[in-house]
Amino acid sequence: MNSEDNPAQPATAFEWVGGETAVRALVDRFYDLMELEPAYAELRALHPTTLEGSRDKLHWFLCGWLGGPNHYIDRFGHPRLRARHLPFPIGIKERDQWLACMDQAMHEVTLDPALIQRLREAFFGTADWMRNK
Repeated sequence: MNSEDNPAQPATAFEWVGGETAVRALVDRFYDLMELEPAYAELRALHPTTLEGSRDKLHWFLCGWLGGPNHYIDRFGHPRLRARHLPFPIGIKERDQWLACMDQAMHEVTLDPALIQRLREAFFGTADWMRNK
């Protein structure tokens, strides 16, 4: 996402989302939905009983991944996403639940539809790469 392509577009996805507070709102809605919606039960089962640590880690990761501050790297080093997720059985069902939950969260926090489309494509590539079963 390059602002040179469209001068009215923010320079980074982080800015387009709305900055750190907006990333936190997206992450919180994602985890709220995971807890509330039966459609995400298998995904929820892969997480710890309390989601506070998961919320923080995804927030920190997404800030940097979207082009903002590298909070996650500052705390933990390189994300090594696949290696960190290998202990959890992630198949097509879990991938699709993660993507559906994030898609619902992006819509509910009312991100720009063009941004949602770009993020959906990027999230799919990463989520599909995480599959290990």
